[in-house]
Amino acid sequence: MKLNIDIDLTAEEARKVIGLPEIEHMQQEMLEKIKEKMFASIDEMSEPDMLMKRFMPAGIQGMEQFQKFLSAFAQASDDKESASVKSKENTKKKD
Repeated sequence: MKLNIDIDLTAEEARKVIGLPEIEHMQQEMLEKIKEKMFASIDEMSEPDMLMKRFMPAGIQGMEQFQKFLSAFAQASDDKESASVKSKENTKKKD
């Protein structure tokens, strides 16, 4: 036996039948707040000084610290390789 049932409901009617909460009002409020923040940010984006502060909050000091970190990492890696090569050379000399 085959039984087909067609139900014609709108999205709002389906939400009510299933028992989902009504969130349309909340969505509208959230969209309004997002729009306000976007329009406020447009003013900041037009000023290069404010734009750079947004992208680099720590400023040039942050970039310098990052470079020091990379330099120290590279130095540590180089030191480790040098020590490995020296220990291999010492092992060959003993043999």
